[in-house]
Amino acid sequence: MKKIILVLFVIVLQNINAQNKSLVSYELLQNFTKEELKSKWKENKIATAISPIKSSVDAYEVIYKTKWHDGTEILASGFYFVPKNNSDELPTIVINHGSELKKEQNLRFGGLQAICIAFATDGYSVLYPHYIGLGKGEKTHLYQIAESEALANIDMIRAIKELNVEINIKNNDQLFLTGYSQGGHAAMATHKIIQEEYSDEFTVTASSPMSGAYDMTGVQSGVMFKKYEYQAYLPYLILSVQEQHKFYDGDIYDIFKEPYKTIIKENLNGNNTLRAVSKMLPDVPADMILDSLVEQIKHNPDFPFMVELRKNNVYDWKPETPIMLCYCNADEQVTYKNAFVARDKMKENGAKRVLMSNGGKKYDHNTCALFTLINTKFFFDSFKNGNKKGNKGNVGRRFLVSVAKLAIKPKK
Repeated sequence: MKKIILVLFVIVLQNINAQNKSLVSYELLQNFTKEELKSKWKENKIATAISPIKSSVDAYEVIYKTKWHDGTEILASGFYFVPKNNSDELPTIVINHGSELKKEQNLRFGGLQAICIAFATDGYSVLYPHYIGLGKGEKTHLYQIAESEALANIDMIRAIKELNVEINIKNNDQLFLTGYSQGGHAAMATHKIIQEEYSDEFTVTASSPMSGAYDMTGVQSGVMFKKYEYQAYLPYLILSVQEQHKFYDGDIYDIFKEPYKTIIKENLNGNNTLRAVSKMLPDVPADMILDSLVEQIKHNPDFPFMVELRKNNVYDWKPETPIMLCYCNADEQVTYKNAFVARDKMKENGAKRVLMSNGGKKYDHNTCALFTLINTKFFFDSFKNGNKKGNKGNVGRRFLVSVAKLAIKPKK
């Protein structure tokens, strides 16, 4: 009888452990050799003095468990970049990508994934979540929804801790968060929610949100009333707020004028890009919404959409660990004022270490990404090298970047 009870106990314990696991599966997709990386660096004119190449990099695809907004368990996916055959204890960094509508996420050496590889070859373990609803994840993506973004980050960190045991990777206690555009919002949301709700499990060493719309109901809201190149952001946001918060009774598509109602219903899905859908929409985003609702958005702070959207502003809190807010003055997609609103409010709330980093006064949104990412790496490297509060990096490396900027012609 005792043996039977013991066996049953073991089975129950195993089931509990299985339920508590975040990692579902993983696959090694590619190894980027040092020779390949050197060739890519040369091709893209990246100085190894700015971004060293220290090892080859393994790239994994990871499937893990997370939560839908109603609390049910769903699957999400992401990429994991890690230096190969590295016996050191590595710092962990989560890099959040910008706005994407297309569900499919492919591994490639380009864009933000190239930055992930740059961090990994220099001794970081790098998480690149696809968010909820993108990649091989279930459900739909909830655009600019703070809780959803943070859960995708937090649960992937948990999954990677399990994976590291499988692939013999050791981490130290440093955890960095960053991201660009929507990824800036996601990084800020994750830092805030970890500090407020998961501080017993995680401690963020530092974060560096870049060009994020932290104040969506304030300084960022003005873009919907003037000519704008990425008009699809607005219906993407409205549909996401509706899914998360149910602010509108009835068919949410009824708030859009024709022909935009039909265009949005048929094309704002996981098969098209945001740029492609934007080309089908009016130059001024607000022109696709019923006039009566536009007036409510403009003049009524208690309008349900604005009330629920306000819950996803992420600037009004007090970071207990260092944060660096990156921006560019000429950013045409995300106004630089978001960074200043966040800084001012955080300092008002008593934050001690809020740094500002200007990627360039004349750079547009896409060009800004490169230099804010370089500044972010220098910032995180300072902690990696032993600085407790963090700084903006080695003077010599920063000078090389300033020289490189001279070769970049800002878009007019």
